[in-house]
Amino acid sequence: MQIRQAEFVKSVADNNFLESDMSEVAFVGRSNVGKSSLINFITNRHKLAKTSSTPGKTKLINYFLINKSFLLVDLPGYGYAEVSKKQKTNWADFLENYLRTSKNLKCVYLLLDIRRTPTTQDEQMLQFLYFNRIPCKVVVTKIDTLSRSQVNNQLIIICNKLGINKEDLIVTSSQDKKGLDALLNSIEHYVSN
Repeated sequence: MQIRQAEFVKSVADNNFLESDMSEVAFVGRSNVGKSSLINFITNRHKLAKTSSTPGKTKLINYFLINKSFLLVDLPGYGYAEVSKKQKTNWADFLENYLRTSKNLKCVYLLLDIRRTPTTQDEQMLQFLYFNRIPCKVVVTKIDTLSRSQVNNQLIIICNKLGINKEDLIVTSSQDKKGLDALLNSIEHYVSN
């Protein structure tokens, strides 16, 4: 699949989710995992999704129309330490409501930073998706930040921590433009079925 057209549609701050008949794929992960950078990378639009060096910037659900045929949904990052416990609970409820109620959600891409060991929250998110039978794929970001041997070691750690196989990972780098085809092929598979 090639993304020829991408445009911002809507941001949602409450449970008033976008109603549409189009297929949706969603990106989720902890704060500062590189969701916005990855969205900009795969759409080849440098400022489509707002990036920031400050974690916790994405507090809304952002919808992007891709090729006028499906929606890419950028979900709020979790795990940001600088917000109140109440705010974290509100974000978790908001996120869970979207994941449970979206009728057109075809796949959730759980993003993990190659430099970090998956957290309890990452594990819980994956288990939540499995339990609710929501198709999901694990995408590892920022591989350009480590050497090849460090990347291989970290991939083993991630797989062991999450109980998945290395072949099940999509490994990406927005900087080095690695993993684009694998990610786009996966998205195409889910939105066309």
